[in-house]
Amino acid sequence: MTDHFLGKDLGSAGFDAAREPVLTVRPGAGDRITFETDDAAYAEMERYGDLAQVTATINPVTGPVLVEGAEPGDALAVTIHDIALAEQGWSVYLPGAGALTGRMGEAIRTRRIPVRDGVVHLTDTLTCPVAPMIGCLGVASASGTMSTVMPSYPTGGNMDLTDARPGATVLLPVEVPGALLSVGDLHAVMSRGESSFVAIEIAGRATLSVDLVKGAGLRTPRIDTGDEWVTVGLGDPVQDSVQVAYEAMFDLLTREQGLDDMDAYVVMSALAHTELGGPTGSAEPDPLHPFRPVGAVTLARLAKAAIAAR
Repeated sequence: MTDHFLGKDLGSAGFDAAREPVLTVRPGAGDRITFETDDAAYAEMERYGDLAQVTATINPVTGPVLVEGAEPGDALAVTIHDIALAEQGWSVYLPGAGALTGRMGEAIRTRRIPVRDGVVHLTDTLTCPVAPMIGCLGVASASGTMSTVMPSYPTGGNMDLTDARPGATVLLPVEVPGALLSVGDLHAVMSRGESSFVAIEIAGRATLSVDLVKGAGLRTPRIDTGDEWVTVGLGDPVQDSVQVAYEAMFDLLTREQGLDDMDAYVVMSALAHTELGGPTGSAEPDPLHPFRPVGAVTLARLAKAAIAAR
């Protein structure tokens, strides 16, 4: 087992199969990779109050890491071991972004958020516990460069899912040889669904290990939280994303957990739940409205305990 460190100077503005890997690892060897992330863009937003003057990359991702033996049709299994946070994060309002744009006006607004001793200081009088997570986690697509802002992709990207937290394993469909894993956009805490399109953004370091599931045949990412399976559906309109998420859960139960189709149907009818996922949509946004999502991300959830006693 080897420990690797990838500094924030290895960050970039996209997931791209043409990028040269900065590290090569063997899956299942137990190597731990620490990805350092950057929050320089938020400091510039505070300084200038104008997105046009921001030169730092929003949501840079550190990497990519080539995984030996990863081939299209496999899934990369990324286990999140630890997320170490800086002592200050950011809350930022971006005009035109999120569900509250009709209430927040037309100017960028920023707030520095102290994060100390496991506590996030939201206001002068309100705090909450840290709940660190990775917003941007993915592997390269076979078809061009993936944005680190929006949308979400079948191979991951800026999914903004609270379940991508320490202790969880994220499965990412592989589309290119070597997978090419990159990581960025850490959050100190985030509401599920990220209604404002911005969480408590923060710099830090995420430590991961990688394994490989050969021939997994996943259409979209999946997360194993330890207690739950969470399947991701992408689609436009939202009903399509719901169907994809449910079909992915059904396939997990029948192909991997050994339930017959009627048993899986009944269990899901009783115990599988859906909710809207991250706010980044499932299709490329209109360039005139770059923060307005197109399509939807839906999550299907099922507690492992639901079938443990069979």
